[in-house]
Amino acid sequence: MISVAEALEQVLALATPLGSETVPLTDAAGRVLAAPVSAARDQPPFDASAMDGYAVNGVEAEPHAQFQVIGTSAAGHGFDGTVGPGQAVRIFTGAPLPAGTDRVVIQEDVSRSGALITLSPQLDAGPHVRPAGNDFRAGFTMDPPRLLNAFDVTLLAAMNIAQVPVVRKPQVALIATGDELVMPGEDPARDQIIASNSFGLKALFEQAGAHVRLLPIAADRPAALKTAFDLAAGADLVVTTGGASVGDHDIVAEVAAELGMEPAFYKVAMRPGKPLMAGRLGDAAMVGLPGNPVSSMVCGIVFILPMLRKMRHLGTARAPRAQAPLAVDMPANGPREHYMRAQLRDDGLHPMTSQDSALLSVLAQADVLLIRPPQDWARRAGEIVEYLPLAGWLDTKQEHA
Repeated sequence: MISVAEALEQVLALATPLGSETVPLTDAAGRVLAAPVSAARDQPPFDASAMDGYAVNGVEAEPHAQFQVIGTSAAGHGFDGTVGPGQAVRIFTGAPLPAGTDRVVIQEDVSRSGALITLSPQLDAGPHVRPAGNDFRAGFTMDPPRLLNAFDVTLLAAMNIAQVPVVRKPQVALIATGDELVMPGEDPARDQIIASNSFGLKALFEQAGAHVRLLPIAADRPAALKTAFDLAAGADLVVTTGGASVGDHDIVAEVAAELGMEPAFYKVAMRPGKPLMAGRLGDAAMVGLPGNPVSSMVCGIVFILPMLRKMRHLGTARAPRAQAPLAVDMPANGPREHYMRAQLRDDGLHPMTSQDSALLSVLAQADVLLIRPPQDWARRAGEIVEYLPLAGWLDTKQEHA
């Protein structure tokens, strides 16, 4: 049995950064930029008006000055001529400044009679002009690796990038095992339960940027499990749930070994999640998660999410930890690192009353995992301890490799 830190190091060693593909800009959000992309032109590409008003030569913009309006410049419809002395062009926000002008007098500072305008006695400082290239110049580059958000996509669009090179999505094959499992919506027999782990893990991994194939439930028979592994062909990561313990019906390790799995480790000194195994099966990394639903979800957060981040070129950071005071006294911890479901309130961390690894309702109420180190001594309320936020882990900024 190895420590959580050792297990994480080994599963990360199994994860291989993936290659790239090109996707339309409309599909780029949430993907990781795989190669530098550069703007082909300045933004804005011309001196543009920042206000509605009149474009004039700035040296002529004096109180009470009068100008002859000779045309209009609107967004997408600029004025083609040149503005001479004593002349002005009606201009709107975003429109190109006509040749011969470098100042926009806002319309509130102008009175107009026919084609003649008169400037107010008091003028603001101006010039209300966005210079060409004020946002970025041609050649401006966005560099990888970068987890693209909505603001990045907006910038890429302004850079005139229609096709975006991104890291390929990790392909995950998810196999739930066990004769006791039936799919949601089915009628379970008296001794069966509804499969839940695989649906939660699928959602978790897809939030982390993976494409997940949820394979049929594999019965506790070698032939059924071998068929499931055959269906997992082409995956970058194969994740099984259940069948990884030492019972007579726990056959995942045995079948995987028959299929050529190179084992990395089996059993981790953590709670929940002790019966965890990992290795390499052909071209894919493989992780066998425990069958208890909370155990599988906790192990998915602690081990699989960092693997997916490495595959996506986002570094090798573990799930981020924070610190807060305990709100209650706690007894000494045992020999395994304990990830306790808890709530973070104004007065500190409140561990949930029951930590049974089968209780999904308790996990759904928790917003953090309180982390107790192995052999941690008894703790008093007010002492500072570590916790892992359950919300926000997927939103943390990428760690550049």
